[in-house]
Amino acid sequence: MSTEYWFNVRTQQIEEGAQSSWKHLLGPYASREEASEALKRVEENNEAWDDEEEEFQIFEDGGESAEPSG
Repeated sequence: MSTEYWFNVRTQQIEEGAQSSWKHLLGPYASREEASEALKRVEENNEAWDDEEEEFQIFEDGGESAEPSG
């Protein structure tokens, strides 16, 4: 069985094998390097989802921005 790496969001450390509570872990990742970029990936995904949500909201509003003007 190959080694899995996890990023602990509480300690900001990489764990070889899940050592902490699941609620604190992101992963598994195939390498230590991938695990070290876990928060970067989360941030990128959140930004993409925010953009997607904004586009959906504009569609729902009939093509107009949901933000108030002025």
